[in-house]
Amino acid sequence: MSIRFGVSPIAWANDDMPELGGDTPLESILKDIQELGFEGVELGGKFPREAATLKPLLANYGIDLIGGWYSGSLLAQDAEAEIAALQPHLALLKALDSSVFVFAETSNAVHGDRSVPLSGTPRLSGNDWVLFGSRMTAVADYIQAQGLKFAYHHHLGTVVENAADLQAFIDNTGPSVGLTLDTGHAALGGVDSLDVIRNHPARVAHVHCKDVRWETFARAKQGKSSFLDGVLSGMFTVPGDGGLDYAGIMSALKAIDYSGWIVIEAEQDPKLADPRTYAALGLKTLKDEAAKAGLH
Repeated sequence: MSIRFGVSPIAWANDDMPELGGDTPLESILKDIQELGFEGVELGGKFPREAATLKPLLANYGIDLIGGWYSGSLLAQDAEAEIAALQPHLALLKALDSSVFVFAETSNAVHGDRSVPLSGTPRLSGNDWVLFGSRMTAVADYIQAQGLKFAYHHHLGTVVENAADLQAFIDNTGPSVGLTLDTGHAALGGVDSLDVIRNHPARVAHVHCKDVRWETFARAKQGKSSFLDGVLSGMFTVPGDGGLDYAGIMSALKAIDYSGWIVIEAEQDPKLADPRTYAALGLKTLKDEAAKAGLH
């Protein structure tokens, strides 16, 4: 069993809100990541999507490409159409020896719409889950056959947000459909990460670690804020700076012999939360708790 620690560049430059860190050069982001000691990075909006450019760029900093968010549309198109649409993304991941394909359904997602409150998440009915799940399984089977782990990203503002959504998703998909367990989105969506790890160990294909500020989230929800407004108010932070129990999470991952990436990801305003300072705190917290749990 082996784990590797990576980071998302979203704390330095936010893809959903380009005004956050939009003027930060990619080279500066990669330099910080290298100096902090991360082994890998996920794709961000500033990253070139040509393998011939990206591969030597990351190699220059000694950083591996973990993977990156892919926006799927399986509620709007069939698996064959999705497989055709994802080819450029898949080709980039394969060219850079990435091991995981992170997929999120965004055809009806509202997390990028600041006019929709946190309570405005779309919901699926029973029959919708059956069709969605069969399409998802077909895509995941294909990705697995290409040599990558398929890791579905549950997310606030999308059709897989709360515990009932996640259970319906698991019930209607096959074993090739792994999860990107995101501790922050799980917590704020009412999903217990420990339950997911214990009850569905074979599904945990990838891990995103962000912490949460419960009071900030409660105010955002009560004030009918959107997801992005909640981010701006600071409802997310890095492990060690919020209310989640990372000792328990690392112990649970150890118990299932988790092997793969653990990625620090926390959407914050970089002017208010220095990305380098917070990433260092998150990495130290996770490494300390992993060491205590015997997770290596």
